[in-house]
Amino acid sequence: MNSHLQKHMGEPPCQCHLCPAAFAYNYELERHVRSHTGERPFSCIQCNASYSQKGALGVHMRRHNGERPYPCLHCKASFVRKCSLTEHIRLHTGERPFSCVHCNASFSHKNSLVKHIRTHTRERPFLCIQCNASFSYKSSLDVHMRSHSGERPYRCLHCKASFLVKDRLDVHMRSHTGERPFSCEQCNASFSRKDSLVRHVRAHTRERRFFCVHCNASFLRKANLEKHIRAHKAERPFSCVHCNASFVTERRLIAHKRTHAGERLFGCVYCGAFFARKGNLTEHIRTHTGERPFSCVHCNASFTRKQQLMNHMSRRHEKKP
Repeated sequence: MNSHLQKHMGEPPCQCHLCPAAFAYNYELERHVRSHTGERPFSCIQCNASYSQKGALGVHMRRHNGERPYPCLHCKASFVRKCSLTEHIRLHTGERPFSCVHCNASFSHKNSLVKHIRTHTRERPFLCIQCNASFSYKSSLDVHMRSHSGERPYRCLHCKASFLVKDRLDVHMRSHTGERPFSCEQCNASFSRKDSLVRHVRAHTRERRFFCVHCNASFLRKANLEKHIRAHKAERPFSCVHCNASFVTERRLIAHKRTHAGERLFGCVYCGAFFARKGNLTEHIRTHTGERPFSCVHCNASFTRKQQLMNHMSRRHEKKP
């Protein structure tokens, strides 16, 4: 009764000893303190995932069960959580009810507004108790805490890969399914990742934003410029601990290490074949799907591999002196 009256009187009795936050009820305080401590007492019995709130575990279990009880009346989408459906419906209605007091921005999700406001205030309220790191978002703190614990809760059902964040798992799963949701509007190419589409579009526009200071070379991607500069310096900074091999990029080193371990992490969902490198799996899947994502801008030819397209361009379309 006293806590109920205090809520009416604006006197929250439960004060956090780690920050200025205060709450009307003790259970709210306990839940909040877990955002500081990183405690996740609610564990999934089917995988290694754990959560700070019981409700979050319940939502997670629906993903195992395939349960999506909240369908959209405007399209075929359905959702695990009611709040996700509410937010989704705003995509249909165009409603953006959450407005920033610092600028003209408005948002369909309250969380998006809260995150946006921190770009104005520079607030970083989520603190790591094991080091001095601080974060604007709780999700960023959660991911950071896994770097201390070594936890990788998002596991692939098709191979041994595991990830710190769900987004990385989602992208990885496309290497098994062959899904490529990001399509180019100028040709038939499609991609599993948005950043790959952005790089591809630059190839159409010939936008080369990254310039070498040692020569006249320019590149579509910063990573390609960095590799090019190492060629000037003869620099191969990524060395194998098992042999004398060294590499210009870390990705090449990782792929090389799998030849020592005999690891073949990337499995095909169509035939069960396994590959040491993700790129090899991607190329293999195209033999099942018939996909030819590399299209010539001069004729109707298309290819399963980028190198095949480059060879075609040099043989058929390169200007003769």
